[in-house]
Amino acid sequence: MSSKLFALDIGTRSVVGIILAEDNDRFHVEDILVKEHKERAMVDGQIHNVMYVADLINEIKHELEEKHGPLTKVSVAAAGRSLKTEQASVAINIRNRPIFTEEDISRLELQAVQQAQQQLLQHKEDAKISHYYCVGYSVLYYRLDGEEIGSLLDQQGDEAQIEVIATFLPRVVVESLIAALKRADLEMDALTLEPIAAINVLIPPTMRRLNVALVDIGAGTSDIAITDKSTVVAYGMVPTAGDEITEALSDHYLLDFPVAEKAKRQLQTEEEILIQDILGFDQFYPKEDVLQAIDPAVKQLAKAIGEEILRLNNRIAPKAVMLVGGGSLTPNLTTELGLVLDLPANRIAVRGIDAIQNLTKEDHIKASPELVTPIGIAIAAKKMPIQYMSLTVNEQVVRLFELKEMTVADAFLAANIRAKQLYGKPGHGLSVNVNGQDIFIPGGHGQPAEILVNGHQASTKTMIKTGDAIQLIEGQDGQPAIATVRDIVDDASIKTITIQHTKYVIEPQITVSGSPASLDSALNDRDVVMFEIAETVEDVFKLTNNWELLKQFESFYIQVDGKPLYLPEFSAHLMMNGKPSKMSYAVQDSDVITFQQQSFPTVQRIADQMNVLLEDKIIIHFQNEVLELKKMANEVLVNHVVVSPLSTVPNGAIISFKEKDRSRWIYQDVFRFSNWQLPTTFKGNFTILRNGQPASFDMEIFGGDKLEILLEIAPISEQMR
Repeated sequence: MSSKLFALDIGTRSVVGIILAEDNDRFHVEDILVKEHKERAMVDGQIHNVMYVADLINEIKHELEEKHGPLTKVSVAAAGRSLKTEQASVAINIRNRPIFTEEDISRLELQAVQQAQQQLLQHKEDAKISHYYCVGYSVLYYRLDGEEIGSLLDQQGDEAQIEVIATFLPRVVVESLIAALKRADLEMDALTLEPIAAINVLIPPTMRRLNVALVDIGAGTSDIAITDKSTVVAYGMVPTAGDEITEALSDHYLLDFPVAEKAKRQLQTEEEILIQDILGFDQFYPKEDVLQAIDPAVKQLAKAIGEEILRLNNRIAPKAVMLVGGGSLTPNLTTELGLVLDLPANRIAVRGIDAIQNLTKEDHIKASPELVTPIGIAIAAKKMPIQYMSLTVNEQVVRLFELKEMTVADAFLAANIRAKQLYGKPGHGLSVNVNGQDIFIPGGHGQPAEILVNGHQASTKTMIKTGDAIQLIEGQDGQPAIATVRDIVDDASIKTITIQHTKYVIEPQITVSGSPASLDSALNDRDVVMFEIAETVEDVFKLTNNWELLKQFESFYIQVDGKPLYLPEFSAHLMMNGKPSKMSYAVQDSDVITFQQQSFPTVQRIADQMNVLLEDKIIIHFQNEVLELKKMANEVLVNHVVVSPLSTVPNGAIISFKEKDRSRWIYQDVFRFSNWQLPTTFKGNFTILRNGQPASFDMEIFGGDKLEILLEIAPISEQMR
C-alpha cells in the first residue's frame, strides 16, 4: 500500500510544496506547488519573520489538502546557504613525546574544529558553543615542523600542525523552522540539509566513495557539497547565482528584472529572443548576441563556483561536478566551469529529476533541475530521516542533531568538552639562565584521557547511538621538570690534566644564583647558573690555582728608563703532549702540560743588551805589577732600589740607570789601586814614565799602558846637607 509524503523546500525567494507517493521504494510525484514570499521573510536561509513564512506554508498546505486530503506531518530542509564554513588551524609541541597515533591525530582534529567554532563565535557577545551544530569537516593539510606532510601517523618532531575546514549549522535555523511549522499546525516529520537531500537522490552511497562536487545553483546563492571516502566531507556557499545573469541582461538591454528573467528562460528554447525594454520598444535579438552580452557574468559565476570547489577540496579538482537548481540552466556554464576546474566537458553535467532512480511524475510536472532538491527532501524523509540523538557525557544529557554517522568527537563538541581536556596538563617547566642565555626545561607530557562508551574502551572516532553513556576520565598531569646542573653542563667538561707530573681533575667552577654549586646541585625555577670550564691551557692553570706558574709564561717584559723592552728568551717554554704550545691552545681530557723554566737575567746582562757601561775598568802595568783600575760608571735601580750588577731582574721590573763617574783615567789614579809608595827615607829625584816616555801625574792613561817611576838617589854629600 502506498503512502504519501509531504515535503517543503523553504527558499530565499519562494516556498515549494511537494506531494510524493511512495510504494515499495518507488516514488511518484503527484503534485508540486510554488509560492513566492510576499515580504523579505528569509535572509541567507534563515527565517527572519516566522509569521510571514508560517502564513505562506499555511497557504500551500490548504491548497494541497483540497486535492490530497489532510496533511499533518512535513519534511523540511535547512538551506545550504545557512551553513557556516570556517577554516582553523592548531599547532602543538610534540618534542620528547611518543610517536603520533591515529587517536592523537583525531584529538588534534577535534581541537581544530573547536578552534573553528570559536572563530565563528568571537564576534557574538552572548554566543554559546551549543548555538552551532558541526555537520562535517575536512582536513586541509597536516604539517610537521612547518613542512606539509601526507600524514602525522607514526611521526616524530618538534611541532605538529593541522588545518581543517569545518561546516556548522546555526541552531536558530532549526528552531525557527520548527516554530514556523507549528504555527501552520504541522509537525516536523524529518529534517535534512538541502545539499544532503540533493546528494541522497543523485549520488547513491556506492558512488560517494568518489570525489564528486554537487552544486545547487539557485537565484541568490550557489550551495556546494563535496563527497569523498563514502561521506560528505565539506559544504560551502557562494553569494553568486542565477540572479547575476538576470542582472547582466537587465543592465545590457535596459530591462525590468522580471522581463530579464523571462528573456533568460527563452535562451533555453528560442533562437531569437523577443525583448521589450523599459521604453516599451519590442525587438528580436539573435540568441548568439544575447549570449555574448551575458558571457562576462557567466564567466564570473563559473569562476566563483570553481574557486570555492577548489578551496573546499584541498585545491584539487573533483572527479566530476553535478549541477542542479534553476541557475544550473545558465547557457555555457558547464563549459566555463570546466575551464576553471580543468575538467573535460563530460565530467560536468546538469542533472534533473529524470536522473533520480525509481521516480515517476505526473505529466504536468516539468523534469527541471529546480525540483531535484524538493524531491530529495521528501525522499530523504523516508529513506534517511535525520533525528535528534540523546545520550550522556559524564552524566550530562546531550542532544545531537544527527546529520551523519555520529562519533564520540561529535558528542564532545555538543557537550562543550574542550580538546585540552583530552590530555592531562603538561608538568611545570623550569626557566633558568645559563651564562646569560635563557634555557627552558619542559615538564613531562600529560597522559591522554581515557574514553569509555557504555563502560568499554573507546576513542574519539568510535560510533555512537541514542542512549549511549560516554565517560571521560581525565588523563594524569605530566611530572614537573626536575634538573641538576649536570643536565645543562656537559659531562665532557670534566677533564683530567697532568701539569709537570701532577694530575688534576678539573671540574667546572659553578655558581647557582650567586652561591657555589656542584654538578649534582638541583635547579629551581628562575635560577641563574654561571660556570667556567677548562677550555684552554690558561683556564687549566687558573682553575688549578697555579697562579705563580701562570706568571712564568707571561712574555718577559721590563721597562728601562720608561721604555718597554720584551725579552722572550727569558720566558718559560710551554709544551703540551711533547709539542710547543701557547696559553690560548685548547685542551682535551688526558692532556699533559710540561714546561722548562728559564733563569731570570742579571742586571749586568740587561746593561750589556742596552750597551750601558756599568763599570769602567782598565788593566795597566805599574812598577812591574799588573793592576786593574775600576770605578762605577752607572748606578742601576731595579724597582727604585739600587742593586749590584749580579742581581737578577724579575718579569715586569722597572729599571733605571743613573750616571756616576764618567771622568777619564789619569796617572795619579794608579795610587788608589797600588800599594807602592816612595820610601820614607828616599832623598833624590824621580822620573815619571808612561810607556818609556816622560809623563806627569795628570796625564791621561789607557788600558795596557806601562807606567814607571824611576828613582834617582842623590849623592851622600847632598843627602847630608
